[in-house]
Amino acid sequence: MTADKPRLSRAHALDLLKTMIRIRLFEDKCAELYTREKIRGFLHLYDGEEAIAAGVIPALEPGDRIVATYREHGHALARGLSMNTVLAEMYGKASGCSGGRGGSMHLFDRATNFCGGNAIVGGGLPLAVGMALGDRMHGEDRVSACFFGEGAVAEGEFHESLNLAALWTLPVLFVCENNGYAMGTALEYTESETDIHVKAASYGMTSEAVDGMDVVAVEAATRRALARIRETGRPHFLECRTYRFRAHSMFDAQLYRDKAEVEGWRKKGPIVRFQGWLTETGLAHADDIARIEQEIHAEIDAAVAFAESAEWEPLEELTRHVVAEERPAPPVPAAASGETDETTYRDAVKEAISEALTRDDRVFLMGEDVGRYGGCYAVSKGLIDSFGPDRVRDTPLSESGFTGAGIGAALAGMRPIVELMTVNFSLLALDQILNTAATIRHMSGNQFGVPLVIRMATGAGRQLAAQHSHSLEGWYAHIPGLRVLAPATLEDARGMLWTALEDPDPVLIFENVMLYNRTGQLDRNAGPVDIDRAAVRRQGADISLITYGGSLFKTLDAAEALASEGIDAEVIDLRVLRPLDDATIMASVSKTRRAVIVDEGWRSGSLAAEIMARINEQAFWSLDGPLARVCSEEVPIPYPKHLEDASIPQAPKIVAAAKAALGR
Repeated sequence: MTADKPRLSRAHALDLLKTMIRIRLFEDKCAELYTREKIRGFLHLYDGEEAIAAGVIPALEPGDRIVATYREHGHALARGLSMNTVLAEMYGKASGCSGGRGGSMHLFDRATNFCGGNAIVGGGLPLAVGMALGDRMHGEDRVSACFFGEGAVAEGEFHESLNLAALWTLPVLFVCENNGYAMGTALEYTESETDIHVKAASYGMTSEAVDGMDVVAVEAATRRALARIRETGRPHFLECRTYRFRAHSMFDAQLYRDKAEVEGWRKKGPIVRFQGWLTETGLAHADDIARIEQEIHAEIDAAVAFAESAEWEPLEELTRHVVAEERPAPPVPAAASGETDETTYRDAVKEAISEALTRDDRVFLMGEDVGRYGGCYAVSKGLIDSFGPDRVRDTPLSESGFTGAGIGAALAGMRPIVELMTVNFSLLALDQILNTAATIRHMSGNQFGVPLVIRMATGAGRQLAAQHSHSLEGWYAHIPGLRVLAPATLEDARGMLWTALEDPDPVLIFENVMLYNRTGQLDRNAGPVDIDRAAVRRQGADISLITYGGSLFKTLDAAEALASEGIDAEVIDLRVLRPLDDATIMASVSKTRRAVIVDEGWRSGSLAAEIMARINEQAFWSLDGPLARVCSEEVPIPYPKHLEDASIPQAPKIVAAAKAALGR
């Protein structure tokens, strides 16, 4: 079979037909099971679009990766996932392909490189780009295929991903399943340009539209695309024009289109069309079709029996697969050399990045202006000269796109360091961090993990006004599946990165902007440090001052001021905001019997509030007085210096809070 002109042998024609009928009959059964409440949640059926999965997926190589959308049952079956495990997953059973954790919208299978359905519209596009990037950097000859509906075309991630794939010359096959409706809104009401492949062509990639109801045309276009991708390494875009015969999901009453429109499309559906042609040409006979349907019905009956009899996951395993159960042992502290050099926090971070790039060829740095410009805070200045533009990779201003690409590269075996210029900009990538990086291990039943590090500057104090001065690390510390670090000392700035890069789960590192210029002595043997425990930075007996990041040194200053008044304060540097080191916190509070928490986040819903709640839960009977906290005022951070200073924790406020807690 050539790339341009597939020759339809009888055997191949029957395989194509069987693939489509198998998907259709399986989903008919799923619709029935949904009405019987065996399958719950959202159920998005592929009815009418079978020619795309049947035409594209068998043309891929086993090593190629697939990122699907939430309407992915057809993709999964065409890729070779067992119908038993797919249906068991839709039941939510432990023997499902994702361990029952993903359900209908999140089918995963590492063995077939089926990298999961994604329930966020457009959310899978950056992942496919990142997987292709990782494979290219590793010298792997793979294609990443990404399926999505035409509704994703309106999302920023669509444009960010196509731009990155074309800009970086990545082997991605983009497959747009244009079924005419983004949920209930017709394409003509959402896009000023409804010819989607024209949009893709504007990014400088080969793009074509194909009749998505014609399985032969889809397969021919796919083989052309794959041959070109493998030859050139460049992305290719297929717009497959199709139609879904059923509702957007089983919840959908379909009031936005009439029955006549649906019936008109059904008459030219992919199975009716191909089966009719095969019987007319004599490539298939009635007994062939009867045999195929009989085999599929038997397979479906077996799958239903398997799902019905499968075990539920025990309640005792509820908290499994949020993070990896096996993590590297904490690093052995390097023996002090006795020789130190004066350095800055900025240079300590830079040295950590340089060491990581030197030690592991899977590591690369990616972000806005990290290369030629040297980083917004000059952290990566000069690294591009040492490691080149592949390893120190400048990105467009597309936070969601390149963060998602970092996640995809991690899934492909790389160890990316993604730099988000400031915590404010991270909100543009929050979808990828929250809905993808933090959830894939859980949703895939531990088949996939995301070992990447995301660094960002945080905090106020530089008169950057309200949109560049947030301290949102407490927000991220709320999210299961992430590890959140806040290095304050030179040793942690130098040592946390390497340990984080060895972690099997996503790690976020928050670098307070007021620390970059801080100088101090750093031992020449400084190396990786533990990222599990808090540290006692000052021993004390009268009160515990608990803080992290940019507030640490203000808190130490406050402790010295308190000492001058005869108050012996212990200072705890949390270092790790998720998971919190409760043991160190409770040991300190049980000793001093009083505590003040210092947190640059806003007071309402703050990390400080969480710590206070934990102390009340675990050490209440050790307390001799009420807990207190010092947080930022409930205002957007002001621009004028005197107002900015007044809005965030300062040493005098900490002193006053500690004295009040002691009744002085």
